[in-house]
Amino acid sequence: MALSGVHKDRELRVHENLDELSTDLADYIAELSEASVKERGVFAIALSGGSLISLMGKLCEAPYNKTVDWIKWYIFWADERVVAKNHADSNYKLAKDSLFSKVPVVPSHVHSINDSVSAEEAADEYEFVIRQLVKSRVISVSDTSDCPKFDLIVLGMGSDGHVASLFPNHSVLEETDEWVTFITDSPKPPPERITFTLPVINSASNVVLVVTGDSKADAVHLALDDAGTDCPLVPARMVQPTIGKLMWFLDKPAASKLDASEFSK
Repeated sequence: MALSGVHKDRELRVHENLDELSTDLADYIAELSEASVKERGVFAIALSGGSLISLMGKLCEAPYNKTVDWIKWYIFWADERVVAKNHADSNYKLAKDSLFSKVPVVPSHVHSINDSVSAEEAADEYEFVIRQLVKSRVISVSDTSDCPKFDLIVLGMGSDGHVASLFPNHSVLEETDEWVTFITDSPKPPPERITFTLPVINSASNVVLVVTGDSKADAVHLALDDAGTDCPLVPARMVQPTIGKLMWFLDKPAASKLDASEFSK
């Protein structure tokens, strides 16, 4: 049985094991997809990379592979490594191989970056694509700003508390004008990346953070607990949707250093 905690600004679900977490995550994404397609006729989802993709794998299995309205999905990346699409470090390749090659998504609805230009150009081009899709209402617009309002953004978190390619103490955390920006000095290889900015992440209708493993426990504690002013501000703590819903999916090791007051049975 999962532990859960509901706060005014977020909900936590702590699972016994990865299989339980993966099933709950698939259920949740499928429900959001159904609601969005019913309301808007489309489902605009942005993903990150890493272990998150394997944890979404149950979407390719029954019943979701048949019940999800895959042709209504429009797929984006909240961050991407500026490498060739067939490179082992590509978030696009990981998601395509593990997920989207196994379900009937429409190829033209899968929006990957231009991998033949610089990081700066790739970010500019990706933002242009998103702006065009906001104009055509494939992606909604925020109620409180001109930012895009994705139906769902799904993120992982690093052991340093980074989300997307927003790393601790990096200047991109302060970017408020651009929707998509770039870095050339990622502390994790490869160094060149594009990333959604915090205003875009926080404008989404739904944001999901999926975090597993005891190596993430300290960062989860810093992101969620009232750790005091002396503690470092990790990027994951800055994920605070303006109007949308924030959901954390954790396994027990990742949640092992949380205050007990965070959740109840």
